Amino acid sequence: MSKVITFGEIMMRLNPPGYQRFLQTSVFEATYAGGEANVAVSLANYGNDAAFVSKVPEHEIGQNAVNALRHYGVDTSLMLRGGPRLGIYFCEKGASQRGSKVIYDRAGSSVALAHCGEFNWNRIFDGADWFHFTGITPALGGDLPEICLNACRAAREKGVTISCDLNYRGKLWTREKAGEVMSQLMPFVDVCIANEEDAKDVFGIEAENTDINSGKLDKEGYVSVARQLTEQFNFKAVAITLRGSISASDNNWSGMLYTDGKAFFAKNYLIHLVDRVGGGDSFGGGLIHAMRKWPDDRQKIIEFAVAASCLKQATEYDFNLASEKEVLALAGGNASGRVQR
Repeated sequence: MSKVITFGEIMMRLNPPGYQRFLQTSVFEATYAGGEANVAVSLANYGNDAAFVSKVPEHEIGQNAVNALRHYGVDTSLMLRGGPRLGIYFCEKGASQRGSKVIYDRAGSSVALAHCGEFNWNRIFDGADWFHFTGITPALGGDLPEICLNACRAAREKGVTISCDLNYRGKLWTREKAGEVMSQLMPFVDVCIANEEDAKDVFGIEAENTDINSGKLDKEGYVSVARQLTEQFNFKAVAITLRGSISASDNNWSGMLYTDGKAFFAKNYLIHLVDRVGGGDSFGGGLIHAMRKWPDDRQKIIEFAVAASCLKQATEYDFNLASEKEVLALAGGNASGRVQR
């Protein structure tokens, strides 16, 4: 079976228990997470051969991050060891009208200080048919924009499908820098994943008649965004998550797949959120799995991706632990939440 390669940073996530605020807590729960690492876990849970590529420090904390991935069946044999530290992010979960907060402590991490010559992409892509990265990775700076470009070139030469989640993070770089770097990477990308803000923040492409703060979404505006992205970068497919934010506790959740000039919309879910961080990554993992397994059923692809991310947002921490069977059941209409006996 061909494998999926994901590349990025894995971090330690530290959060107060439950819904406590940073200023309240004297205890932080430690787990491990990262955009592309989250995708790899989703894919492994669905039965894919998924490998994560990164660099972590050669000490117990670095090993703990590796072990977290191994626990869920992710191949970590391609990960590099060395460098000074593991990145950290602090997460304060929001509730009702109080939004969640994220504070990064990832400057100078092992992967952020990695060099181009450390990654042998021709060897990494042996036996692979899919490569996934996000806009978070080049945003870490240093050699990472060039490393991502080298990875994309090698993947293209080997005929590997490339997906990228734009994942703009304003705390990591400016819109101008993001647009400059991502515009160099996008010509290699086959499948672009975005949310309601990414296309605007990175490329200035905006959905009309949509207010993300009010929760009002206009579907035709997103078809226009996907069409513009496709025309600009010649993507084979664009997938957009559609989040209608009622509050920090309750969201409407859907998604759209645009390919061959046609748009496919998934059903909408009203989610009472347990932990929304990692929701976009679980959408990406579900999308990649479905595109590899049911490539000709576009409606099934987007329904699976949206259902997968719906289930993740009802799960603590970043990793989506839903099985393919659970996702298919929800996508098929089993949304009652009844006890399974």
